Amino acid sequence: MANTYTQIHIHFVFAVKFRQAIINNDWKDELYKYIAGIIKSNNHKLLAINGVADHIHILVGIRPAQSISDLMKHIKQDSSKWINKNNFLKNHFEWQEGYGAFSYSKSQLNAVINYIQNQELHHRKRTFKEEYIDFLEKFEIDYDERFIFKELI
Repeated sequence: MANTYTQIHIHFVFAVKFRQAIINNDWKDELYKYIAGIIKSNNHKLLAINGVADHIHILVGIRPAQSISDLMKHIKQDSSKWINKNNFLKNHFEWQEGYGAFSYSKSQLNAVINYIQNQELHHRKRTFKEEYIDFLEKFEIDYDERFIFKELI
């Protein structure tokens, strides 16, 4: 839309179903490149992507023509299909239902990018669940811990 000017930066966090640690170092860079392509094809700008074996962090400059939920649907759905098509795992791959989306101002971007780039270091000290709950509390998001994570039964 003409004369529309925005600056929207969203930090997405989402996990492998049941928080299984199955994103392998052998193919995670390819996964990140594939997700970067999804973001670019939806006319958004990838600022950072990284994660560990059970979850991913993405920082995106969002264009307002697409909703956050539609973008996440494309990222999770298309990357799951790609992982399964390439037979990276013996079993079927799925992302956990839901995601976190946290907004930041331009002045905060360097700190967020640094945080995302250093995921392996952060997770030597605390679990994904601890990290995720810290985000929810920092952003004052009401949550019920029973519904944040599906446990493997």
